[in-house]
Amino acid sequence: MAGFKTHIGVSTALGIGYGAVGYASGIPASTCMVAAGLCSVSGMLPDLDSDSGVPVRETMAFFAAVVPALMIPRFIQLGFDWEQIVVAAGLIYLAFRFCIAEIFKRFSVHRGMWHSIPAAAIAGLLAFLIVSGASLEIRLFKTAAVVLGFMIHLVLDEFWSFEVRRGRLRIKRSLGTALKLWSTRSVWPNLAAYGKLALLVVLVVQDPYLMDQLGIERSDLTAKPQQWLEHVVNRNESWLPDWNLAGNSQDIEPLTDTPDTEIRENESSGDNEASSAWTPVEHHREEPRDEPASLEETARRLFGYPTEPSPVRR
Repeated sequence: MAGFKTHIGVSTALGIGYGAVGYASGIPASTCMVAAGLCSVSGMLPDLDSDSGVPVRETMAFFAAVVPALMIPRFIQLGFDWEQIVVAAGLIYLAFRFCIAEIFKRFSVHRGMWHSIPAAAIAGLLAFLIVSGASLEIRLFKTAAVVLGFMIHLVLDEFWSFEVRRGRLRIKRSLGTALKLWSTRSVWPNLAAYGKLALLVVLVVQDPYLMDQLGIERSDLTAKPQQWLEHVVNRNESWLPDWNLAGNSQDIEPLTDTPDTEIRENESSGDNEASSAWTPVEHHREEPRDEPASLEETARRLFGYPTEPSPVRR
């Protein structure tokens, strides 16, 4: 596993390069410096679940000082006055210094779900909610710096799973424990991680600061499902009957009982119409048949027996 110096050195170098690319693309220098610093420190975020005190202490100290400053524009956007901003910044500082570190110490395991790709997404969504910017692109630029620093930590941990000893390549058991989508230890860390991820996605979608930058009213978001439903109903009006509130169709008349006499009259009238439309065909008269032969005549024809007495007598 890569050490503290390796992680902070590589993430800092990557952050400097990231800021230089942003500056060459026309992003203000101050914004690029902030993004470089976020990428540098984010390289230590996965080690918040570490038993060692150095990464946790240094990372928490940095974020305790920087996060309140990054959230000042959001406080102003929410309508806070300066006294309220000072109180909120102090509470955030105390939370980072004493509460968040203790939560990670008690409820996380090293190389657990905080060392994973969903955790990188969680860090990115939190950064998007914290940072500010004159445009949406600036906010995404700073958010990407946090995700980049987090991911480079996971990649370095996977690289350090390979070791060359005595000329032979040795693979450690820690391979695959950093760049993962879920944990095989238990199902509860997975549910907790993906539950936090889903909650942050909802918060980002409902973010008023984001809605202002996109030029979308929050009422438009709530009206979208109703408009979609109305569109579906209007589309099907051509074949759906117009049902009233009582549950009966206005286009369909109620059925009445038909007497049997009317049914028989309809059947007889139908038969008459069919017979008038049908052209009859003349049948040939059959010839009368002969009477059946007697028993004696049948015996004479079959066996040649004489039916009359012989004239020769003794």
